[in-house]
Amino acid sequence: MRFTPRGTRFFDLLADAAKNLVTATALLGDLVAADPAGRESIAKRLHEVEHQGDELTHTIMVELNSSFVTPFDREDIQALAAKIDDVLDFMDTAADLAVLYRIGTFPPGTDVLVRVLCRAAELTASSMPGLAKVGELEPFWIEINELENEADRVYRRILAHLFEPGGDALEVLKTKEVVEQFELAADAFEHLADVVQTIAVKES
Repeated sequence: MRFTPRGTRFFDLLADAAKNLVTATALLGDLVAADPAGRESIAKRLHEVEHQGDELTHTIMVELNSSFVTPFDREDIQALAAKIDDVLDFMDTAADLAVLYRIGTFPPGTDVLVRVLCRAAELTASSMPGLAKVGELEPFWIEINELENEADRVYRRILAHLFEPGGDALEVLKTKEVVEQFELAADAFEHLADVVQTIAVKES
C-alpha cells in the first residue's frame, strides 16, 4: 500500500516549472515574428526563463534527496522535471541559434509550429496541478500526442519549402537547424506526457 503525503510541495514545484513553458513559448512566438534586429533581446529573455527552469529543476532534485516519502515514484518525479527542462532547453537553443545564425525570415509554417508548442505548453501547465489525481489526466496525454503528430506534419511541410530548388544551401541548413529545435521541443512535450501516463498506470 502506498502512503501518499498530504503536502503538495512536488506538485507545486512541477506546476511552477510548467508555467515557465507558457512564458517560453510566448517568447518563441515573439522571436519568430520579430525582425532579426529585435531577436537578441527576446532570446536573452527566453534564456532567463530557461535559467529559472534550471533552478526549479535543481530545487526538485534537492527535495527528492531530502524527502523520505514522495507522492509517487522518485524516478517519475525526476523524469517529469527533466522532460520539462528538455522542452525549455530546445526552445532556448532555437532562440540562441536564430540570433547566432542571423536567420532572416522564417519559412512559412513556422508560426503554425510555434502555435502548436504554445498549445502544448498551456495544456501542460493546466494539467500539472492535477497530478494529485493523475488518473484523470488522460485527455492531457491524448491531446499532447495529437499535437506532436500535428507538429510533425507542419515540420515536414516546412522542410519541403526549405528544400525547394533555388535556395541558398547554407541558409537552408542554418534555418533547418533552428526549426528542428522547435520540432524536438514538440517531441519533448510528448515524452513528458508519456511520463504522466506511466504514473497514471502505476497509480491505478
